[in-house]
Amino acid sequence: MPNFSFNPRALIRLMRPHQWLKNAFVFAGLVFSQSWQDAPMAIHVLQAFAAFCAISSMVYIMNDWHDRAGDALHPTKRHRPLASGAVSGSSALLLAAALLVIGLLLAASSVMLLSLLGIYVLLNMAYSWRLKQVPVLDVCIIASGFMLRLLAGTVAVGIAPSSSLLLTGMFMALFLGFSKRKAESFQDEASQRAVLAYYPSSLLDVFMSVTMTATLTTYGIFAASAQAQLHHGDRLLYTVPVVIFGMLRYTYQVHRGSGEDVARDLVRDPWILAAGVCWLVIFLSRWF
Repeated sequence: MPNFSFNPRALIRLMRPHQWLKNAFVFAGLVFSQSWQDAPMAIHVLQAFAAFCAISSMVYIMNDWHDRAGDALHPTKRHRPLASGAVSGSSALLLAAALLVIGLLLAASSVMLLSLLGIYVLLNMAYSWRLKQVPVLDVCIIASGFMLRLLAGTVAVGIAPSSSLLLTGMFMALFLGFSKRKAESFQDEASQRAVLAYYPSSLLDVFMSVTMTATLTTYGIFAASAQAQLHHGDRLLYTVPVVIFGMLRYTYQVHRGSGEDVARDLVRDPWILAAGVCWLVIFLSRWF
């Protein structure tokens, strides 16, 4: 008979709500198109954000369920709710099913959003079951999750995305993915994921440098574009130094061993948080 255990705190931990910060990519189109005063549009974007929160949590649960036996032997992952036994397998699967239904209901009004969520689930299931062992492809799949979020907040709700914005998002997602692998490389060898055996430290440095340079270049092009000037004036140009500082600071933290959990580590550094606040102040200010 299935064993259903109800531990609210453990179930919430199992959903990894701190990872919902990644779903903020959904708001990029709304912010850069300045469509937040369009109430129906804003509601559609909020629904897309909520749908991704539900579906991404479902994916995390399924990943933990699949890896529960191996995680139980891992020095740090053994503390996860499923690996530690704080949540039973039956309860985890029931919660995952409920989150899947919630996500589909939130996205039901948009065929495009449903399609993007479907692609997200398929890619992440393939990643969890096999593709996370394939070097470079593993990070490309991580990056695709960010791009699908970006598309969910633009194409799926009727906002035309800027090609420069899409390129910036893609390169930033790759940068964050390779940064995650670099941070993981500082762990004890017994704690490292298997794919790191194929990633020499010097190669990860190259990948990080290339993707960071591409991110800053495309963001600068986007900030100086006629479209950005039309919508935002010179404000985005003034944010370029802030973005440069934020990415360099994050790279510094990665080389200190932080960055394995992007969503958590981004908000732990007060200087990165300050850069984010500064970016918002400049972007929303009428002085620039």
